[in-house]
Amino acid sequence: MKPLVLAVALALALPSPSLVHAAPVATTKAHPAAPAWVAHSNELAQILLRAQAPFQPEMASFFGVPGYDDKVADLGPDHTGRYRAAMTKARAQLQEKLQLERDPNVRQDLEIMIAAAGRDIEGSTLDEQHLMPWVDVPQTVFSGLNGLLSDQVSAARRAKALDRLKAYLGQAPGSQPMATLARQRYEEKSGTPGLLQPTRIEVEQALANVDTYIDGIGKLFAKYGIQGAEAALASLSTQMKDYIAWTRQEVLPQARSDTRLPAELYAFQLKQVGVDIDPALLMQRAQLEYMETRAMMRQLAPLVVQAKGLKVADNTDYAAVIRALKHATIGNDQLEAHYRGVIDAIDPVIRQQRIVDVPQRPLQMRLGSAAESAASPAPHYLPPPLVGNTGQQGTFVLPLGNPAAGAEAQYDDFNFGSAAWTLSAHEGRPGHDLQFAAMVERGISLARTLFAFNSVNVEGWALYAEAEMVPFEPLDGQMIALQFRLLRAARAMLDPALNLGQTDRERARKLLVEGVGLSEAMATQELDRYTVRAPGQACSYFYGYTRIMELRMQTELALGDRFDRLAFNNFLLDQGLLPPDQLATAVNEVFVPAQRRK
Repeated sequence: MKPLVLAVALALALPSPSLVHAAPVATTKAHPAAPAWVAHSNELAQILLRAQAPFQPEMASFFGVPGYDDKVADLGPDHTGRYRAAMTKARAQLQEKLQLERDPNVRQDLEIMIAAAGRDIEGSTLDEQHLMPWVDVPQTVFSGLNGLLSDQVSAARRAKALDRLKAYLGQAPGSQPMATLARQRYEEKSGTPGLLQPTRIEVEQALANVDTYIDGIGKLFAKYGIQGAEAALASLSTQMKDYIAWTRQEVLPQARSDTRLPAELYAFQLKQVGVDIDPALLMQRAQLEYMETRAMMRQLAPLVVQAKGLKVADNTDYAAVIRALKHATIGNDQLEAHYRGVIDAIDPVIRQQRIVDVPQRPLQMRLGSAAESAASPAPHYLPPPLVGNTGQQGTFVLPLGNPAAGAEAQYDDFNFGSAAWTLSAHEGRPGHDLQFAAMVERGISLARTLFAFNSVNVEGWALYAEAEMVPFEPLDGQMIALQFRLLRAARAMLDPALNLGQTDRERARKLLVEGVGLSEAMATQELDRYTVRAPGQACSYFYGYTRIMELRMQTELALGDRFDRLAFNNFLLDQGLLPPDQLATAVNEVFVPAQRRK
C-alpha cells in the first residue's frame, strides 16, 4: 500500500523547479457554470466516491471531498476484501446507470468510472496474490498530514489535522493505532507461500527516514499553529519508533534484494498508469527516440559552448557541456527569484505565440522540506482541490536533495539557470499548472479529473507543453529541454528492462549519469522509482508525449491550413484527463469537424 497523496506526487513527479511558500491566490474571475451534463455526471460520480473514500480518506480529503479530513486509511481486518466488495457494488451500480443513460458525454464518463473501478479491483487482487502487505507507516502518516497541513487547504480544514493524527495513533473514538493494524496485517500473512517480501531498498529507507518524518510532522503542526498537539506528537514519536524497531527485527531480515515484479503484476502496473502497449514495443520506440535526441544534443552542443563561452575539451560532448552549465549554480535563497523571472518571461511568449490561453495570476512554487524530500525525492506538482475549489491553486515542489542517496544527496539538476526554462514549462505553464487550473476553472467533470487520472494523461500534456516552448528558449535552455527528453526515453527503456531482468541497476545507473548527465542523487531517485517506489510509472512520460504528438500530426494533416494551434491546445485542456484513445476520438469527431465548418 502506498499513500494516495504520495501516489499523486509520483504521478506528477519529474525534474522541475520550486521554491518558498506562497499563499494561494484566488482566481480573478468566477468559474463559469458547468454544463448540465457535467452536473449530472458529477452526481453519478458520488457512487464511486462513496465506495472509495472510506478506504482512502486521505485521497478524498486531498482532492477536496468534504467529510474526510479527520479520517485515515482503513487497515482493519480484511480491508482489501471489503474494498473490492465496495468497488464491485459501485461498478454494478454504474453499469446499471450506463444502460439507461443517453447523453454521450455522460456515457463516456460512466465508462471511465466503470473502467477505474475495474482497475482498482484488479490491482487489489493482484497485490494480495503476490505481495506481503508491509506498510511504511511513518511515511503514510507524514503524507496524510502533509496533504492536510498545506497552504492549499483552508484554516478550518487544517484544524482537523489533530483529529487525523489521533486517528493514526488510535486515540480517536473507534480507532486503533495504524502501526498496530499494519503489524497485524503483515503477521497474519507471514508464512504464506509465494508472497514477495518488500524490497531491502524500501525497508532500509523507512528505517533511515523515520526521524525525518517525525520531525517534519512536528514542524507542520508548529507552522500552522495547531494547538494542543503536544501529547499526540509525543505518542507519535513513540509509536513510529516502535514500529520501525519491529520492522528492523522482523521485516528487514526477510526483505528481498531482487526488485523485479512478477510479469503479471508489472503488466498491470503499466496499465494502471495508462501504458497500453507491449513493453517490448515501448522499449523499441524509446531506443529510437534516445538515439535521435542524443544526436540532436551533439549538434546543439557547439552552439551552446559558443553562446555561453564554456570551456570543454570536446564541444560535441553534450554531457560535458551540461556539466559546465551546472557550474552556474543558483543559491537556494535566490531560486525563487530566478524562477519567477523565467516564468515572467515565459507567460508573454505563450500569449504572443498563441500557444494556449494563460490565466492572469502568479504561479505558486516552493522548496520541499526534508520530510517531503524523503517521502518523494523527485520534484513534483501538488494539484489544487478538484472538489469544492474556492480559488486554491496547485503548487510545484522542488526537493533540494535525495536522502536515499546518502553522501551524494545534493541535486545539481535543477538549481542552475539553464534548467529553469523547460522545468517551468513542465510544472508551471503551459504544463501542469495550466492543466489543473483548466480542470477547476472550466468545469470539467469528476470522471475526467479524479477517475481518469493517470500518468500518461497528465505527463503527456506536460511534456507536450515543454516541446511547445523549446523554439522560444535560449540555446542553453534548449539543451536542458533535450536532456530531459533524453531522460524520458531512458526511463521507457530502463524501467521495463530492470523489471523484466534485461539489465541491472549498475548499468542503468551508468547510463543515467554518463549518458543522460544526471547527478548521482537524481540517478538514485530514478532507479528507486523504477524498482521500488512506482514500477512502470516512469514509462508514462514518453508514451503520453508520443500519443499527443501523434494526435497533433494527424490533426494538422486533416485540417491543413485550417489548423489552429491555440484552438487545438485549448480543446485538449477542455477534455480534462481523457485517456489517449478517447481524446483522439474527441479531436476527430468534435474538434476537426468544428474547425472545418469555420
